[in-house]
This record gives sequence, C-alpha cells and structure tokens, in this order.
Amino acid sequence: MSLRTLRLPALALAAGTVLAAALAAPSAARAPDKQPVATGYGGAVATVDLDASRSALEVLKQGGNAVDAAVAAAATLGVTEPFVAAIGGGGYLTYYDARTRTVHTFDGRETAPRAMGPDAFVDPATGKALPFDEAVTSGLSVGVPGTVAQWDRALRAYGSRSLGTLLRPAIRVAEHGFTVDQEFHDQTAINQARFADIVPTRKLFLPDGQPPAIGTTFRNPELAATYRELARRGPSWLYGGELGREIAATAANPPVDPKATRKVRPGLMTTADLAAYRALAKDPTHVTYRGLDVYGMAPSSSGGSTVGEALNILENFKLSPKDPVAALHAYLEASKLAFADRGRYVGDPAQVDVPLKQLLSKGFAKERACLIDPAKAAPAPVAPGTPDGAYGGCAKPAAQKAALTYEGPQTTHLVVSDKWGNVVAYNVTIEQFGGSGLTVPGRGFLLNNELTDFSLQPPAPGAAPDPNLPGPGKRPRSSMAPTIVLDHGRPKLAVGTPGGSTIITTVLQILLNRLDLGMALPEALAAPRATQRNTPQVFAEPAFIDRYGKALAALGHDVQLYPSPPVGTIGAATGLEFLRPGVVQAVAEPTRRGGGSALVVHPAR
Repeated sequence: MSLRTLRLPALALAAGTVLAAALAAPSAARAPDKQPVATGYGGAVATVDLDASRSALEVLKQGGNAVDAAVAAAATLGVTEPFVAAIGGGGYLTYYDARTRTVHTFDGRETAPRAMGPDAFVDPATGKALPFDEAVTSGLSVGVPGTVAQWDRALRAYGSRSLGTLLRPAIRVAEHGFTVDQEFHDQTAINQARFADIVPTRKLFLPDGQPPAIGTTFRNPELAATYRELARRGPSWLYGGELGREIAATAANPPVDPKATRKVRPGLMTTADLAAYRALAKDPTHVTYRGLDVYGMAPSSSGGSTVGEALNILENFKLSPKDPVAALHAYLEASKLAFADRGRYVGDPAQVDVPLKQLLSKGFAKERACLIDPAKAAPAPVAPGTPDGAYGGCAKPAAQKAALTYEGPQTTHLVVSDKWGNVVAYNVTIEQFGGSGLTVPGRGFLLNNELTDFSLQPPAPGAAPDPNLPGPGKRPRSSMAPTIVLDHGRPKLAVGTPGGSTIITTVLQILLNRLDLGMALPEALAAPRATQRNTPQVFAEPAFIDRYGKALAALGHDVQLYPSPPVGTIGAATGLEFLRPGVVQAVAEPTRRGGGSALVVHPAR
C-alpha cells in the first residue's frame, strides 16, 4: 500500500540502549518514510505497508527476533490491509533458524468444516457449481481461521515475546488510525455493493455509505478492542471461547441486511470445527538450484512443489543475460509443465496421496524438460507427467489435461531478518479483496473465503481425479510460496508475493532474474512480469509486452495483458538478500500497488 501516517511515533532504539530508556523517550527518532530498498544491519523488514514495517522494526529494535517481528507486522497489516490480511484468515510461514542452520515451516491454512463434502459448492437444483460470486460472498466459503493458531505455534517454537506484547503496535494503529490512500479507497470501492448488504461490514467500511475518502483517517476501535482481548485471553478465546462462537455464528448465519436482495448462503462451520483446528509444523520442500538450496512450503500449498519442480526443469538449460528471450521462453515452458503436474497431483496431503518426493526429483524434472522445444512453445494446456520414480528418456505425458482452476489473487507477503541471522518469509491472507465480505459483528475484522480455493465441482465421470475437492477438515490447495534460499547453509535470499496462482510464477521469475539473468535483487523484483500457468495465453504486464512480446510471439507464445485487478499488475513482492555477513538488503515494490516499505535497524552508510 502507499504511504500511511502512524499517529504515534514508533519507538527507535539506538545501539546499546535498553527498552526502559526507549519507553521513557517518546521523542526518539522515527523510522524513515516509505522507501522500496533499505540496506544495513541489525535486522531488516519489507512489507507492502509503512505502518506494518514500522511495527516490525520497533520489535527488532527492542530486542525481538524475526518471528516476533513478523507477527507484529502481520497483526498491523490486519489493521491497514484488512481486505487481504486478518485474524479471520490464514497463511504460510517459512523460517530459517540461524542457530541450527535449518529451515522450518508453519502451515496456518484454513480448514473446511467437518460437514463439508465434495459437492458442497454444487447447486442441487442445477447439478453445476454455484456462480463464483455467490460462492464467495457466503458463509459457505469461510474456512476455519488459522492465523492466530499459526502465530501461537511459531512463537512457542521460535519467538521470544508474548503475543500480547506483539499486538501492541497494531492496537496503537487501530486506535489512532492511518491515512486512507488510493489503494485502500479503491479496494473498498470494488467491494462497495456487497459490503453494503452486510450490516457490520457496511458499518465498519462504509460509515457514510461511501468508501472512505483519500486523505482521511481510518480508525478501527473494534479491532483494537479485539486485539486487546486476544492479548489478555490468548488463542483459546478464538479456538474454544466466545470469539470462536461469534465467528461460527457469523459464518452459519451471515448478518445480511433484511432489505438486501443478494443471496448469501449460510455456512457449515461450528464451534467444534474451531476447537479442532491445529496449525501444523511441517518439513519444507527442498531442491538445489545452481549450487544453492531452495526451501519452500509443502502441500497443502503448491508453492514449494511447483516452484521447486520448475527450478529443477530450468536447471537443464543454460540461461544467460545475453539471451533473455531464450531464458524467458524456458521459464514460461517450465512453468507450464509444472502447473500441469500441480493441478493433477497436489492437494492436502492429509487426505490426498501427493507424490511430493517424485515431483521434486531431478529425474522427473529431466523427463519433463526434454519436452521443451527451445524454438517453439508447446500448445497449452499441456498434460501432466507421471512422477512414478521410473525415469529415462523423454516420457510420453498423461493423456488427460485440466484447465486452470480459479484462485483469488489477493494476499500479502512480508520478510524479516534479525541481528542473529534468523529469517522469516510469510504469506498471510483472507483470499479475495474483502474475503467473504462477512465482518464478525463488533469485532472489526473480515472472515476469509478460502474455501473457494477448492475445485467447486467434481470432475466428470472418467476424468482424472481432482486432488483439490472439498472434504471434511481438508485444507484447500494454495499457491502461496514464501521462499528462502541458502548458500552453504547460510541465508542468501528470501522472497514471496501475493497474487493467487501467479505467486508461483512471480517467485520463480524473481529467482530467474536474480540467479540467472544477473540482476540485483531490487532490479529482479521491479522487472516486468509475465505468468504462464498452463493456459493458452501468457498474461503479462504492459512493460513486459513492450519489451519481449514480439520475440516471444515469434516462438509461439500468445502474450496478452494480465486482466485481474489491478489490470496489468502482477503481484506485490517483498524480498531480502544477505549481501555479506551481517549486511542485509530489504526490498519492496517501487511502484506496484502504490509501492512497499523496506526498513533496516541500522542503515549502512
């Protein structure tokens, strides 16, 4: 998001001072205004929002670690980015532990209620999937929120501060407010019609019947009170207490204006579903690429498996900045193949047999890479391969093909490092801009619509099985890909982005730009993007089309303008690079979606 003003000064600690001295000195220097790149030492952060970055920096300066700072930033994003990040949603967190030089992940993905079956989104009157808009704006789309459980599990494993302490910066922003910018206004405006039909959502986000005007101050005292109560009562207030009962009641009986004509279907969530929820600590995905170790999220996310498979495929080609068109052609074709395999094989591993080891094997990648013609794009959609462990030659792909299923493009991503060298890459989301549209009455936050990330209709008889159908307690497939790259056991890069299924291609393209095309991380992140997700068209940003469109068209690629809101913009990435021991460069978007915010504890001179 673009610049917002925090009404109370952020605490800033000079090296060697103690927390008590900082608290006694409210006039201490503030963090600088929003900038997309910051280089220095002692800890670093990049988010889409200045207030969130300041919250993380405050924690780092007070001696907190990367996990602590990531939670503080995410909680603040729940205030300033309420349409994409909230405690009514979930996410995935990848963590590098400097002490053990190991990578760990925390799966806070939402789960389906126990009463949800594979036909949950099928209209019994027609036998077809519900219209997508109707599925989204409903209690039926609301998954059991995982964010608070994920914070709790990550903090208990690797944090050094209490959740209550880490919520304080966000409470301050919610109480004192932030300045409405173009992005916040526009996100409210595109939701205005449906928000107007949901009574507590209208009250919170359309107080005068219209989106808040640019330049005004937006406050959320209800969310401040919710955070304060969460700090006092802890996660059990949500997963077994009154807040959980209110969430379940909102999903089961959406608070729709009686005068509204919109059909808002009730959901299936119960308090028992909330009580049963668990955030998961999981092994990351891992591949090697050009001598580096690349770690990501394992299923239920498809981010780590699909990025990893595509990198394995690309490793079979010599890519050079001297021929960027050839490199981009290989990137698009590798993405196409990896997405075919993602659609066929990846789902919640608790309920689906995901052949993850084989999807990430070098043998399977070599078998897939031999299908890439350097002189010609393959017609899409291409068929999935057969990750069976028996690889040799150029195997014939499976006969059946599948179209790309829809996945909402809105989430947010942040990266943090601390003075000890710990690193966090973190995606947090409620799915669509505005999630389900349902605000928990009196609590100041929206509920997610993550369950529309499931396939909404079972496949036709005789078609290949779909690993992403709804099921009791199941986690819908995601594309979130918080990624950490190590060089001989030490962190080199951390990167991620929002963007639905374009997350995978954006992360992959940033890695290609940085590791193969010789770009510095700020250039790699700012470079124009294209996405190929096994669709007939390659969708791209205008600058990418201007620079590479004709050359790629000559190779058979149908390059079109990326259509999703905002039109022509893919993702809003953040990243870190360790330039040398102790020196970190934090990078956010310079212009996409108003630009992001990068900060470091001690700027390099």
